[in-house]
Amino acid sequence: MAEVKIQAESRTEFGKGAARRIRRDNKVPAVLYGHGSDPVHITLPGHDTMLALKTANALLLIEVEGGESHLALPKQVQRDPLKGFIEHVDLVIVKRGEKVQVDIAVHLEGEAVSDTLVVLEHPTILVEAEATHIPDGVTVSVEGLEVGAQIHASDITLPSGTTLAIEPETLIVNVTAQQTAEQLEAELSEAEAEAGIEKDEKEETDEAPAEEPVAAAAE
Repeated sequence: MAEVKIQAESRTEFGKGAARRIRRDNKVPAVLYGHGSDPVHITLPGHDTMLALKTANALLLIEVEGGESHLALPKQVQRDPLKGFIEHVDLVIVKRGEKVQVDIAVHLEGEAVSDTLVVLEHPTILVEAEATHIPDGVTVSVEGLEVGAQIHASDITLPSGTTLAIEPETLIVNVTAQQTAEQLEAELSEAEAEAGIEKDEKEETDEAPAEEPVAAAAE
C-alpha cells in the first residue's frame, strides 16, 4: 500500500470551541499517539484527509510543520452523523517492518448454483500484516457452490506475509437455499398473525372496563 503524504500543523488549542473553529477553516483536528510517545495534537487539511481516508487502512506519512514525520494508520475516524464530514481523527504511529492487526474487506466473486442464497457472515476479517504491506482485501470465490457449502477463515488464501488474527473456524460465507415466494408469504402471514395477537391482547388490556366508583352514602 502506497504512503499518502499529508502536511499537518501543530495544534495548541483544545476543546469544542477550538475544534469548531478548525473545522470552519476546512481542517480536521487529530491526534498522533503510539510507541510510548506523548500524544501529538495536530491539524490536518480537510480535503486531503477526506480523500486519503476513502481507502481503508490508509498508510499516512504525516509531516508536522517544523517537526518530525510519522508513519501512521487511522485508528478512529469520527464523522458527523448527518453530513458525513470528518470531525476528528485518531492516528496510531507505526514503524516500517512492524506487524499490525487490521480488518480487511472480504470480496465475493462468481455465482453459486441457482436457487441458493449466499450469506456473507463477516464482511471483514482481522489479519496481521506489516504496516507498510497491508492488503486492500481478499477475494473469495463462490462459483458453483451448492446449498450447505461453507467457507471458513482458514479456507481463505491470504497474500504473502499476511496471517489470520481470528479463529480459523470462523464462518465467513454460508450458502443456504433461497426461499420461494410461497415461503416468504407464509413467513409474512405468520409474522402478521403474531403481531395481530399481540395487538389484540394489548387492546383488551387497554379497553378493560374501569371499576365503577362506589356510590356515596346518602346523608
